[in-house]
Amino acid sequence: MAALGIDFGTSNTAAGVMIGNRPHLISVEQGQRTLPTSVFFDYDRKVTTYGSEANAALIDGREGRFMRALKSVLGTPLMREKRKIAYERLTLIEVVARFLRMIRERAEAEMQQSCDVALSGRPVRFHSTDDVRNAQAEIDLREAYMVAGFSDVSFMYEPEAAAIASGQMDAGTLGLVVDIGGGTSDFSVFQRDGDATRIIASHGVRVGGTDFDRALSIAHVMPMLGCGAEIRNELGSGRHVAPNAVYNDLATWQKIPFLYTPENRRMASDFAKLGIDPAPFARLKTVLDMELGHDIAFAVEAGKIRINEPGVMDAGIDLGAIERDLLARFTKAQMGAVLADHAAQIRDCAVETLRMADVTPDRIGKIVFVGGSSLLHVVEDVMVAMFPEAALERAEAFTAVADGLAIAAAQHRA
Repeated sequence: MAALGIDFGTSNTAAGVMIGNRPHLISVEQGQRTLPTSVFFDYDRKVTTYGSEANAALIDGREGRFMRALKSVLGTPLMREKRKIAYERLTLIEVVARFLRMIRERAEAEMQQSCDVALSGRPVRFHSTDDVRNAQAEIDLREAYMVAGFSDVSFMYEPEAAAIASGQMDAGTLGLVVDIGGGTSDFSVFQRDGDATRIIASHGVRVGGTDFDRALSIAHVMPMLGCGAEIRNELGSGRHVAPNAVYNDLATWQKIPFLYTPENRRMASDFAKLGIDPAPFARLKTVLDMELGHDIAFAVEAGKIRINEPGVMDAGIDLGAIERDLLARFTKAQMGAVLADHAAQIRDCAVETLRMADVTPDRIGKIVFVGGSSLLHVVEDVMVAMFPEAALERAEAFTAVADGLAIAAAQHRA
């Protein structure tokens, strides 16, 4: 029986086991060591698909319900609400469980043995300031593993797993893991002694890549759909600004599936009739009628990735799914301004981690970047400014947590 290390992420998931003295990552999709944490309930075929296949079903315009960023909902009452999802009534715990069962079954098929014992990664803080929700999130995730058919699951902080998998360091050198995932940012100060890893302190904050997407969407996309625009009062003279709630939800990955209600569609129709400039509200109506929220979210994410490429100073968010040739352009400087508050929260969390470890910035000899969002220039700029002399390690940003969990899972079983 193999002990399976699972990095169940907000945006992407990976799993690994130890083979010999090296971690081996499961091919969770054909030829791929990671897969999107996406689920699609296909109305017509009455089947559920996962990962890239789920993303493709959405992009292809299949009728169904698409879900992503479910990890961000852990610990909230939404997890236990039974609701109609496509052709079934399910709780979100059951949706997460199906995703985890799929990971287990793919691991067992590859390994040709049972993989019903798991070491799961978890953020240091699922919820930054709410201790009750933070504790409930692990309870929810544990229950999902049990429903998925695992006989036992234990948990490890994700940055601590990444520290285990990090490269060698000189004796006495301290390292700092900077793990910026889809939903959280986590830090661990650590020291390596041969193959042994000593964790000195860990800390986290609920800020991640999906928050970056949301901020960019609100700043650069939602105004093109009427956010901040004025509407004439339905009765009498006067005007008012369109309410923000629908735009905030439309910019939030995990809330998009629940937006397409008759009430919201009627509201968009009214806005399109009463808007001082009706064109943006007509676009909002199109988005809700055609259920294009996730198309927007993917376009924002693609624009964010594009502008982070070397030498790229401006990029566009392609909104052609809404209206031909519609493009929301933004510059690297504008993205830095939009994400400045998030970058400050990440910096403050790193500072607090050092305080907890009782070390000064000059003692950090290596920064280990983990998670796709850790590679954004707004994050790297903050870390380089804090630790100008530290060596930077980025080699396994997308799989370091899964590697470390595989190593730790085997040690736990030994």
